[in-house]
Amino acid sequence: MTIILIRTLILYALVIFAVRLMGKRQIGELQPSELVVTILISNIATFSLEDTDIPLLQGMLPVLALVCFEVLSSWCSLRFPGFRRLVCGSPQVIIRDGVIDQQMLRKLRFSPDDLMASLRTAGVFSMEDVQYAVAETNGTVSVLQKADAAGDPPRMLIADGMLREQALHEAGLDRTYVEQTLRRKGLHIKDIFLMTADAKKHCTIIRKEAQA
Repeated sequence: MTIILIRTLILYALVIFAVRLMGKRQIGELQPSELVVTILISNIATFSLEDTDIPLLQGMLPVLALVCFEVLSSWCSLRFPGFRRLVCGSPQVIIRDGVIDQQMLRKLRFSPDDLMASLRTAGVFSMEDVQYAVAETNGTVSVLQKADAAGDPPRMLIADGMLREQALHEAGLDRTYVEQTLRRKGLHIKDIFLMTADAKKHCTIIRKEAQA
């Protein structure tokens, strides 16, 4: 029991040192390579704790090697922009002046729900209020709101060709209203990527784009 306790304390100190060496970030701010290294370190440390037959040094060396590799990778990322783009990717604009780049959303595997959730997290409830939205390399979305943006948040009535009955009820609308609104534009529900409506029944309709 004493041996297990000592091994635990040593590995705990080593993991804390490794994480501090890689930099102070929250989990949601980690780059892909940093997240992979963090997961690998935790798994390697677990193996050494579960099996006391594994020499402690044998469990520590892989952790130190991973930390050294990550520090070297970070240094290369700072010195060589091309290497950073290869490892971490690059930010991508997904909304420009209220217009969604659907091709980029598909490339990033962002659904309409993911997009709206990211906007709400940034305090924005309507795409028309967005000047720019950028998908960052750590998975977050940075949003620049228009200066004159204001008003009640709209409801998402259609997402990727699917009608949201609950949203219709909350907006005080029905399926007939949606179908008539779309019919005047020569559209059907299945043709719509995103449709929202505010309290004044002002609708924003975005058609699906043909997939490349």
